[in-house]
Order: sequence, then C-alpha cells, then structure tokens
Amino acid sequence: MLTKAQEYRRMLTQGEFIVSPGVYDGYSARLVEAAGFSSAASSGAAVSNSILGIADIGVMGLNENLNHCRNIARSISIPLTCDADTGYGNAVNVYHTTRLFEEAGIAGINIEDQVSPKRCGHMSGKEVIPLDEMVKKIEAACLARRDDAFVIIARTDALAVEGLNATVERAKAYVAAGADLVFPDAVGSEVHIKMLVDSGIPLSVNMGFGIRKRPTTPLIPLADLRKWGVRRVSLPRMLPAAAIKAMTEALQVMKEAYEQGISVDRPDLLVGIEDIMKLMDYEGGRELECRLLPQDTLKAKYERSVAE
Repeated sequence: MLTKAQEYRRMLTQGEFIVSPGVYDGYSARLVEAAGFSSAASSGAAVSNSILGIADIGVMGLNENLNHCRNIARSISIPLTCDADTGYGNAVNVYHTTRLFEEAGIAGINIEDQVSPKRCGHMSGKEVIPLDEMVKKIEAACLARRDDAFVIIARTDALAVEGLNATVERAKAYVAAGADLVFPDAVGSEVHIKMLVDSGIPLSVNMGFGIRKRPTTPLIPLADLRKWGVRRVSLPRMLPAAAIKAMTEALQVMKEAYEQGISVDRPDLLVGIEDIMKLMDYEGGRELECRLLPQDTLKAKYERSVAE
C-alpha cells in the first residue's frame, strides 16, 4: 500500500493534473475528500487566521502549524501538502522542518523565498531572500526527506519584487536544486503563466476564488490551466471564504430572530446533525467500540434503563 507521499508522487510522475482545495481544519479536509478530490493543500493563511485569529504576517510558529497540519492529515485518507512558510529559519532549520512534516504524515511542503517574517502572498510589502540562499534551503529540504516521494514545492514571491525574468531564473534554479514543483505566488497574467510553463518549469498556481475586486492572479478555467501544462492548482481561499459567508448569514438570521422575539428554523442555511455525524464518521467510532469494548461495558453504556 502506498503512503500518502508515494500516492502524491505517483500522481506527479504519471502527469496527472492535480487540483487541491485549500483546507484549514478537520471539517474542510473531510469535505474535500468526500467531494472526490484526490488531494488537499493546507492554506497557511487560513490556518493562521483560524487558529490565531490574526492576519497571515509570519506570527504563526512551526509547532502551531505542524501540530495543526498533523491533525488534518490524520483525518483524511487522501494526500495533504502543507504550507511550511519560510521553513522557520535558515537552511538548517528547513532541514529539521522538512523532517518534522514528513514524520507527521504530510505528502509534501511549500518552502518560500520570502524574508522572515513572511506575509500572505497577496499582501504588499513582501521581500525575498537572495537566490543562492533559497537554493540552499531547497537542497536542505531534499537532503532531509527520508523518502524521495516526499514532495518539495518551492514557492517564490519574486514576481512582485524582482519581476518576471528574475522569477524565471529563480524557478529554474529551484528545480535544479531539487524542487518538484515551483509555485510563483501572485502571478499577474495568463501570459506569465504560459511563459513559466514554456520555460520548462513544473508549475503550481493558486486560484483565489472569492475576491470581489480584481484578483492578483486572474481567475482562469481549470481546464485551460491543464491544457497549458500547469501541473497543480491549489484553491486556498475558496473554503474559508465559503465558510465565513455561510456563518455570517446564519448569525444574522439568528440575531434578527432574537431581536424580533421569534423562533426560526433555516435548514437552507444549515446541515443537520446527522450530516455532521456522517462527515466525522461517528458510526465508525461506534463500530470500533463494539469491536474493542467488553460486552458488559457496552451493555452498561447503551442498554441501561432510565429511572422513571
């Protein structure tokens, strides 16, 4: 049986077009798997936003991110790649960061070339480290992995800082250093995407669905990206944006009902408890109890009579 990293590597090796919705907790990860996607990707911004309640500005630390991603990975059977930010230091730190994420059951990680503290790729004020320093980080990540199936994704934010030519130069150097995919964040046009692919770079791009103003990266049909030769597309903002919108609407309905002194039931806004239990496999937990607990314990737990 293939490990999750080996399954992800198989998809890459066989040239599959990988679509990875961005996840940030057990609910979102299980929904992605239930919807039939073959992989998921943690959104560093969404994880930082959801567990710390602050902007993605490099405050989240290694252990916070690692432990959260470990729990997400163990909740699903499909491969999960994770955002490891800048690797939490220099090339030596990247070595240990890679080991820890691989040990956590992750299929691969993004390592980015921003100056620490990093920030969300669609924020202004980004800075990038020298090319040769990032090359060493990628080499460290490749050296650290115990299984060569573990995928190293080199993210570069150079487009916003140094321009397209420097980004192509960096991408080629990152591939030469061992990166399996290159993820140039905040790609500004279709032309840039095509130029990067035509340069022979195994490309991963983000599609930022959920931006009302003009997005930094234009929204492109996934079929077109596949046709152009893009290897992977991640959708980091889609599920957090959908969840926030749904929760906002539900809270507004409840607030208005309270203010009007009425009771309201809106099944169009909410799933039932049975849907939550199915998603989180409550039945599997019950089956495990039946398999592992003594019969007298089960009888006492589930068959006790309630006093009149």
